[in-house]
Amino acid sequence: MKIPRFYNIHDILEPGKALIIYGPRQVGKTTLLMDFLKGCGEKYRYESGDNLKVQSIFGSRDLDLLKEYTSGYDIVAVDESHKIPHIGESLKIIVDHIPGLKVIVTGSSSFELAGQVGEPLIGRKKTLTLFPVAQLELRKIFNKVEVRDRIGETLVFGGYPEVITSDSKKEKAEILDDLVHSYLLKDILEFERIKGAKTLLDILRLLAFQIGKEVSLNEIAVQIGIDNKTVAKYIDLFEKSFIIFNLRGYSRNLRKEVTKKGKYYFYDTGIRNAVISNFNDLELRDDKGGLWENFLFIERLKKRVYHEIFANMYFWRTYNQKEIDLLEEREGRLFGYEFKWGEKTPKIPEEFLSAYPEGSVDVIDQQNYLDFVA
Repeated sequence: MKIPRFYNIHDILEPGKALIIYGPRQVGKTTLLMDFLKGCGEKYRYESGDNLKVQSIFGSRDLDLLKEYTSGYDIVAVDESHKIPHIGESLKIIVDHIPGLKVIVTGSSSFELAGQVGEPLIGRKKTLTLFPVAQLELRKIFNKVEVRDRIGETLVFGGYPEVITSDSKKEKAEILDDLVHSYLLKDILEFERIKGAKTLLDILRLLAFQIGKEVSLNEIAVQIGIDNKTVAKYIDLFEKSFIIFNLRGYSRNLRKEVTKKGKYYFYDTGIRNAVISNFNDLELRDDKGGLWENFLFIERLKKRVYHEIFANMYFWRTYNQKEIDLLEEREGRLFGYEFKWGEKTPKIPEEFLSAYPEGSVDVIDQQNYLDFVA
């Protein structure tokens, strides 16, 4: 099964700007790139940042060498470009001094690539983020009923392309386990030269058991036996490598609102379940509500990014435990969303509506969620 992705590179790529495609490992960046190159009708050169020769040339910042290497091509594409030292400066040289050449680079580690291309390519780049397969992408090949019928499997195994197209649950679980241990954690260990793989996994597990709940970094530090700064550093790396997303609390300084702690959601529920080694069917789980909240938050994030819906995101909670799962601050208003998995209808907090009369709150459940995320 071929899953059509949201982006069409043909409509986005242009000379004079480097196209940078971010995203987690194994979400389909290379497939997206190769599908475009094979059908673009232009002469292209495709390289990998793993190649030492490519690292030497693109890391050289030598205009003559870069001109010679790209001569005769309409498009130059470099996969896994975050592994190339000084790639940002070399891309700036190419964009500024080789007119007409179209450049595409991909990177799985935003903490490496973003730092290299940020300042050198100001005004010279377009940036895309590719996520695991979104519900809005599945809607291109399935109708609403078919997508909803897949929700149990999606909450357990997530949306990585290889996982979706695998036939057996055993194979899906093996792919996800390999992703966690052979790719995601390995990237962080290599980049930071961290030896404590167990510590990284311990932190991730604690976060995985607390999806939908506020997290205290101090409590994590005490449980694992390390200091707060180390916990904060590792969590920051998880965020920058597209493993988790931090959601902060909203407040206009009303005394009863809580904002100090944050919530953490996994970019993919399958990765979350791999971290805790739990691929049980949905009906056997006691974490359905948390998985549902994580799923809806991330799918909504994908929709906002893909459709360029600009909004600030928060959760809202008071000291007496009144809560709204997601707030979007956009168009000069507050849009609140309560996520409901079971039959019980959540009660909208009167305190919120009283404090923010311009705001609104909608309940998102299994029947209406596709309108919210797709």
